[in-house]
Amino acid sequence: MQADPLGRAIFAPLGGIVEIGAVRSTGTWLLADVSVGVFLAPRQDDLGRLMEGVRVVGRFSGEVMAIADELGYFRHHEVPAASPLLFSEGITGVPQPPERLEEPELVRRMCRIGADLQLTRLLQALVTAALAAGTDAGEGVEGIAGILRGATRFAEPTETCTTPADIHRMWRVAHLPGILRPASDAPEWGKAGYRAYDAELERLVQRE
Repeated sequence: MQADPLGRAIFAPLGGIVEIGAVRSTGTWLLADVSVGVFLAPRQDDLGRLMEGVRVVGRFSGEVMAIADELGYFRHHEVPAASPLLFSEGITGVPQPPERLEEPELVRRMCRIGADLQLTRLLQALVTAALAAGTDAGEGVEGIAGILRGATRFAEPTETCTTPADIHRMWRVAHLPGILRPASDAPEWGKAGYRAYDAELERLVQRE
């Protein structure tokens, strides 16, 4: 599997997590108050550690890591009304009129949903990248757990309620059945790898 798509699959949910954190950090849930640049400015060291963890887990080259800069998720950009709808996968539906997407209560709900979705998607992308890189569960699980801890602090900057254990449980029920079912076209080595990461994550994060 090529490294570029694997990197993008990680950077995309991380970008959603940053936007969610920027919205939450306002305390008002008003998109007009959101500044991704202001949110990230005091968190550059944390972001650097997060990205270094991603590089190690996926054994990514500098070229792959540069994709994150090209995508623009981790520098100042606008957060339009469509963003919370997109990172929450439209679960709330599109209100009528669409201008209601900016209502604080709906923004708050979309952020809660979006955080669960994007953190779970992040874990799936991390495990997939680790397996593709040949990083076995015993070697990669500590790094992945560290990334999850850092990502939750970005997603919930004012009050961290979601734990790596929560993300692990959501990931297991959202992603593993489709991969591990008998009719799945995943190779046996891949199935064994996902099972191993599931077991190691349970061992590590469920005791925290």
